[in-house]
Amino acid sequence: MAKKGKQRSGAAAVVEKLTGAEAYRPLLGAEEFEQLLKALEEPLPAALRINALKISAADALATWPEWYGWEIRPVLFCPAGWQLLHDPERRPSLTPEYKLGFFFLQDAASMLPAELFTWDEVEQPLILDLAAAPGGKSTHLASLSGDRGLLLANDNSYSRIAALKSVLQDWGAFNALVTNLPGEKIGGWLPEQFDRVLLDAPCSMDNLRLAGKHARRPVSARERQGLAQRQVQLLASAIQAAKPGGQIVYSTCTLAPEEDEGVLDSVLRMLPGIVEIEEVQGLPIPAPALSAAGGREFSPQVRRGLRLWPHLYGTSGFFAARLRKLGSTGARGDPRPYRPFEKQGLTRLGKSGQGAFLGRFAEQYGLDLGAVIEDHALTLWKRSEAIVAIPEAYLARFADLPVEMAGLLVGEETRDGLAPSHELVARLGRRFTRGKVRIALAEVDRWLTGMDVEAEGEGIGKVLAVEDERGRLLGRGKLHQQGRLKNMLPRRLVVG
Repeated sequence: MAKKGKQRSGAAAVVEKLTGAEAYRPLLGAEEFEQLLKALEEPLPAALRINALKISAADALATWPEWYGWEIRPVLFCPAGWQLLHDPERRPSLTPEYKLGFFFLQDAASMLPAELFTWDEVEQPLILDLAAAPGGKSTHLASLSGDRGLLLANDNSYSRIAALKSVLQDWGAFNALVTNLPGEKIGGWLPEQFDRVLLDAPCSMDNLRLAGKHARRPVSARERQGLAQRQVQLLASAIQAAKPGGQIVYSTCTLAPEEDEGVLDSVLRMLPGIVEIEEVQGLPIPAPALSAAGGREFSPQVRRGLRLWPHLYGTSGFFAARLRKLGSTGARGDPRPYRPFEKQGLTRLGKSGQGAFLGRFAEQYGLDLGAVIEDHALTLWKRSEAIVAIPEAYLARFADLPVEMAGLLVGEETRDGLAPSHELVARLGRRFTRGKVRIALAEVDRWLTGMDVEAEGEGIGKVLAVEDERGRLLGRGKLHQQGRLKNMLPRRLVVG
């Protein structure tokens, strides 16, 4: 491993002394650098990723562009991803589909990491997202795995946990846990437990195309050195958490070599023979990582990583690599935080109680929820009036682990009868054959602001799935006398 002083005077010094794209001129040929500068003059297209748990890409393609006046192009490395060209007639964030979690707004480059995993060899994968907040990549992992097995979405920052929970709930993920644990220690606490581990590492965000509220700021060599050291620690933890034979994806939203290739090189030297960087096949435009930067030569394996320069795919700058764990690290597991499952205040529904709940659900909404529960390997638990679906894999593997969220709220049993949760309606409401009410297109915008609207239908006094004349799902409502439909959208989702 290169000495710290040399690292600071190499690639880090180049990036620190120069600003913006000029910092990366030494890493590109003259012609390609001009292509980069030209790409940076173009606005960064908005991008979205379709929620395959709720709608097929074909159905979305057949409707959304026409309804909202979107001109789209596919994200070449993500079948569920679109970039939106020009200014759309209707902003994606103002559509019912966005509010109901039918897609996630995300820079196209950030769709790469989850797409690098392969899934054919695992039917019920155990997945760890080591630095998950705000949750976009966790939702991607939930979709690609078919929401089977278990996704442990962790973040060490408690202030970001609420957003992470909300994103996974809006996505409708059944088989998800949220934890607030230090990522550097998880590998020691849960060694060789996971089939797939994602580390989208905290970084300097030097991607040349920062958007929205993020402002570009200079990053000192000392700060970048500290980031790189932490990234090495986190990646080592991710590798330790993976099973032998499992896959680890490392990614950052920076183009700084010492946070990308440099981290991979350091970990390969730290864990010789334990991991290898795999060649990624099928990327339509080659995007190889660097073999050297700032006077530092990297392991030949490092070039198998992927460096998304903005001019290659019309995205922000990004870096990712897929590693395979070849052998065991021999860790037996450090003493880990403990919180007994009983402290969550949940009581498992017995066979008769579960049967009664599922029977009433089928009668009221025409959906065999029991088949969904069985297909996704879930169990039903009750807390006060709430019914929660808990993953069996969590109970079998991590029931004593402190968690901030487990599973998904599916409904409530109240004095007024059975009420499906907003999250369940948003996930499965399109499959309801009963217990639905339709509102006019002219009422949709009022509904999205949280207002009650006029509607007619059966089921007065019941909680119903709401749709419009286009068949767009709009959440839940309760039908009252005189044709008034009470709006039950969560307050966090309403416009204005």
